[in-house]
Amino acid sequence: MSRTVIVVLDGFGVGAMPDAGALRPGDAAADTCGHLLDHCHRTRGRALHLPALSALGLGLVRPHPDLAARTTLPVAVGRAALGYPGADTYAGHQTMMGADLRTVAVARLADHLDTTAAALRTAGHGTEPLEDLPVLLVDGVVLVHDNLEADPGINWNVSGRLDDLPFRQILSIAVTVRSVAPVARVIAVGGHADAPLAGFVRPGDGGTVGLDTPASGFYRNGGLRVKHLGGPLDHTRQLPELAARAGIPVTLVGKAADILACDAAVCRPAVATEDALAHAVDAVRADGDALVVVNVQETDLAGHQQDADRYGSVLERADQGLGELLALLDIPGDCLIVTGDHGNDPTIGHAFHTREFVPVLMHRPGSAPGRLPDAGSLADLGATAAACLGMDPGGLDHGTVLHPLRQAG
Repeated sequence: MSRTVIVVLDGFGVGAMPDAGALRPGDAAADTCGHLLDHCHRTRGRALHLPALSALGLGLVRPHPDLAARTTLPVAVGRAALGYPGADTYAGHQTMMGADLRTVAVARLADHLDTTAAALRTAGHGTEPLEDLPVLLVDGVVLVHDNLEADPGINWNVSGRLDDLPFRQILSIAVTVRSVAPVARVIAVGGHADAPLAGFVRPGDGGTVGLDTPASGFYRNGGLRVKHLGGPLDHTRQLPELAARAGIPVTLVGKAADILACDAAVCRPAVATEDALAHAVDAVRADGDALVVVNVQETDLAGHQQDADRYGSVLERADQGLGELLALLDIPGDCLIVTGDHGNDPTIGHAFHTREFVPVLMHRPGSAPGRLPDAGSLADLGATAAACLGMDPGGLDHGTVLHPLRQAG
């Protein structure tokens, strides 16, 4: 039996990459993990309670007085560069699953308004600019706009209130936008807002303009619907499809269920950290082989809100779930990989992702502990997971297996 679980702590970085300050000079000092630990110790008067992450070797990757400096578990630890431009959840997950996104397009909606509006009109929709802003109002209720939660120009959003129209209509508009958009991702978002969406539109970095989604209430009010429409990718050469073809049951949990494509996968969308990790635990408890990919989204949401106290509380809840997974993944052949997809420093002073290295914490019962070399790309994690499952990593589009993967003598 071989069970591999990849837990992505969304927006959890361990220090700025060398080019982190290219867009925002202050991001050269980003350190989500270190700054979070410092802040929470200062405000709470105690260290965050992170026994599982400490046991997994986080303190070896990002040394800190509040983290254990050693571990007795069979873990191999290191850090990974992102392997794609910017700092983006979609690009991070696609890369981690084996895609090569080193050259994604960057474009503001303002530079493609006419083309996008023409495509929507051809599809039968009414379009007009929202006031004098580079934002399209479609059918009087749906906004097409720059995504303000990622680096400027990486993604566009198509956002609507589910009180005004069903999600399938929002998604249909997004599909039309995707057909002409040069960016890596178009995101269809439906939810329940505190007021009409136009009141939450604001400027972002790099000349972008869009909906402030966290401020709108979409994340707070329940019923959130999201669909990520990526550019052309060969999903057959990504880890979930590779595992499914090998007869390994695949479960995609949390935001991973929205982002990743695998027709054979069991999808368990969830925003609440406890729910996401409970789904992962249930998948591991099933008999037989398993690949489980789970995204813990609330860490990223706290980073966007620049709420370090909330981030610390979410991380403690995630740690509890990691402890449960550690107790279950206890036989040779099992593997738990804990990592991030980018940084989101909750003390940095802005609501955007930060371009940071992410931790690679790999627990493999029966294997020799060790220090991993820095991974050049998140794709190396997907290749390593494939090897742990007994598959040929060459079936992926991109990625190199990290070592050591040897069994203990």
